[in-house]
Amino acid sequence: MGVSQTIGPLDWADGAYTFRLANGELIMLQDATDCGPFFLLDKLGGKHWKVQEISHIIRLGLIGGGIEPAKALSLVRDYVESRPPMESVPLAFAVLAAGVQGAPDDPKKTVGEATGSGSTVSPTDDSAGA
Repeated sequence: MGVSQTIGPLDWADGAYTFRLANGELIMLQDATDCGPFFLLDKLGGKHWKVQEISHIIRLGLIGGGIEPAKALSLVRDYVESRPPMESVPLAFAVLAAGVQGAPDDPKKTVGEATGSGSTVSPTDDSAGA
């Protein structure tokens, strides 16, 4: 088990949707927002985002997850752009984070395990040294 650029299916809008930002969608996102994905992730986390950036992330995440572009646009218009922006920021952040950092394939994993930085040895287990 490793990491994936895909999250979902998530209950969102009018159903359950899978979101994915692979390299192609990340390039389109850069073109649409005029900034790189990590800079955009910082903007979302620091509350310096623009409303259209949230829409672009979610729309491209839907497309990357397999939704037809016209349907993705319609969903974003109905469930993102017609609602207060703060409702969609957590989803946009999660979709973009999975695109650039990966999301755990197994949602039961801890953050350290998901990023590969977690130790396989318990801090109280001294059998590794024996």
